[in-house]
Amino acid sequence: MLDPDFELELRRIYSESRTIAVVGATTSKEKPGFYIPRYMQSQGYTIIPINPRYGEVLGESTYPDLAGVDVPVDIVNVFRPSEEAPAIARQSALIGANVLWLQPGITSDEAAAIGHEAGMTVIMDRCIGRTHAELGLGEGP
Repeated sequence: MLDPDFELELRRIYSESRTIAVVGATTSKEKPGFYIPRYMQSQGYTIIPINPRYGEVLGESTYPDLAGVDVPVDIVNVFRPSEEAPAIARQSALIGANVLWLQPGITSDEAAAIGHEAGMTVIMDRCIGRTHAELGLGEGP
């Protein structure tokens, strides 16, 4: 069971957000970096894949990094190792993202501090898709 204040914050994030930049998006259907963004896309969110290895993921053109994204981003959803999180947090701050969301197994006190200092909400070690379902907002990935 979620803390009531945390649940309210999560619900606010989902209701106010429309665009999710997915750092580590992939075309490998068996990987969370594919099926979690695909689920969020199916729930009406615009996905911006970030991965220099692909030209397109989930029918969307990819960007090599966050710095190249030329549209407003609400959430930066991270599917990369914890060691990369501080640099991703810095890039997220530079593009004006509202939320830095690190998927399960990804934590970084440094990234959290960077995010908080930039005014972002920081969620760590939690799946954006499964949380969406846990709150009863969709069927889940």
